[in-house]
Parts: sequence; C-alpha cells; structure tokens
Amino acid sequence: MIAGGLKARLAEVLGKTPTRVQYIGGGSINQAARVEAAGISYFVKWKHSAPPQFFEREARGLSLLQQSGVIRVPAVIAHSDSAPQHPAYLVLEWIEESPRAEPLAFAVAFGRALADLHRCDAPHFGLDHDNFIGELPQSNKQKHDWVSFYRDQRLLPQIEMAKARRRLNPTREGLLRKVVERLDTLLEGCADTPSLLHGDLWSGNFMVGAGNQPVILDPAVYYGDREVEIAMTDLFGGFPPRFLAAYQEAFPLFPGHERRKALYQLYPLLVHLNLFGEGYGARVDEVCRKYV
Repeated sequence: MIAGGLKARLAEVLGKTPTRVQYIGGGSINQAARVEAAGISYFVKWKHSAPPQFFEREARGLSLLQQSGVIRVPAVIAHSDSAPQHPAYLVLEWIEESPRAEPLAFAVAFGRALADLHRCDAPHFGLDHDNFIGELPQSNKQKHDWVSFYRDQRLLPQIEMAKARRRLNPTREGLLRKVVERLDTLLEGCADTPSLLHGDLWSGNFMVGAGNQPVILDPAVYYGDREVEIAMTDLFGGFPPRFLAAYQEAFPLFPGHERRKALYQLYPLLVHLNLFGEGYGARVDEVCRKYV
C-alpha cells in the first residue's frame, strides 16, 4: 500500500492531493499504482529497499529515449531516493493502453520505430553513467570495441555475480569461461556502430497506445549492438509476428545475426539466473553448449 508519507510527498510534487489510488499487480521488483489527483492520472512506482539513484537512472534513460523523438515513452514527472518519510519513488505520465489495437498495424509501427531508435548512434559503446537492469547494477563503462564491452561490462559481471550467489556449478562456470574466451571469434561480423538501445525489451516493457502507437517502458538504456535488442525480443516471446519483418525491412540486420542471436540472449539469461535462480540455469547451459 502507499503509506501516508509517500502520499504526502506525492501531494507536494504534484501540487495536489491524490484522491484515488488503484494498485497495479504483476511487478516483481517494484510496487506500482495509478494515482489520480485533480482529475489527472499518473503512474507511480516505489521501492522500499531501492539502492541510491535507482529511479534517477531510470528517469535518465526514459529522457534519453524521449530525446530521440522516434518512439513514445512516458514523460518523467518526479523521482526521489528513499528518505525517512517515504520510499524511493518514480512518478510518470499515465498512458492509457488502447482497447482497439490492430495487431498488424501495431507490429509494423513498432518494428519501424525500433529501427529508427537504433539509428540513433554515439561514438562509444556504453553510456556516460551506470544504471540498473531489473534491480541489478549494470555497468556501462564506455569502450570503442563492442566485443570487449560485451565481455567486460555485460557477461563477466553477471558471471561473477552468479558465482558469488552460488548459482554456478563447476560445469556451468567452465562453459561460461570458454564462451568468454572465444568471444572474439564468436562475434565475428558484428556491428561496429553503437546504437541507442532500450536495453531490457521484453513483452512486459511495451504497450499499445492510442492509434496503434508503440510505447516502451522500464528501460536499461545504453549504446550497443542492436542485435542484442532484437535477440531479446525473441527470447521470451510476446512480440507480434510481423514486428521483426517490419524492422528488417526498415533496417536490415547484418549477415550472421541468427548465428549470434543465442550468444546475445546469454546476457539476459544470466540476469534472470541472478534475479530468480536455478529456473534459468538449464537455458544458460544450453546456450553455452551451442557455442563451445
């Protein structure tokens, strides 16, 4: 529930007292609610044990995506770290999900919009600040070379975390180390241009806005190989069938992307292994065996 301290804080930042709170289920990391004040709805999420800058980094990611001007994200209203009177929180624009979505029109619009986002580039892979993926820290130390970035800022931190959490048996750790050692060869032919990525694009992090407009949420933004993003959309399912075809028509992927796809799915699988446990272990092992 929204405690009195958070309600009082929301009244301060919104300039009006919340009159209605509708709790939203389904989140495993944060609590969330639709909050109405003076007839305007807001999306509010909060976390009692949030690390410092947890929502500030999400807000920065949303702002960066918004600045691209090519795909809609909810506008940031306010955010704060935890304080004695309230938990850490993030207040966003409320975007109503369309009840009359046309699957084909949405899929095409989404594929094209994501292609436009990936055309936004930068001089380096990474980002000028670190952030979070789920509730795990995500290091974004900038590099010119994608292979070393994916190895040092993505796979190795998750491998070391999994080892510390005792989620690596000797066989799994050996397989992962072999993949890391072969990464230069395995990623041969990958992109050399850093693309702006949502960073955590699964089916729970997009919605259909009015007029079949794609809306993306809950980012873990950085500049990386766009194939990572596309690989993740295929990992857990839930994307409309015409989505990838529309993306490919707008911005074709490089040859060999199918060969690299499972390798790029290894990062989110390791994240899930660290967040949720052994239920993802077999899939990590399967990917590793595919490449070693």
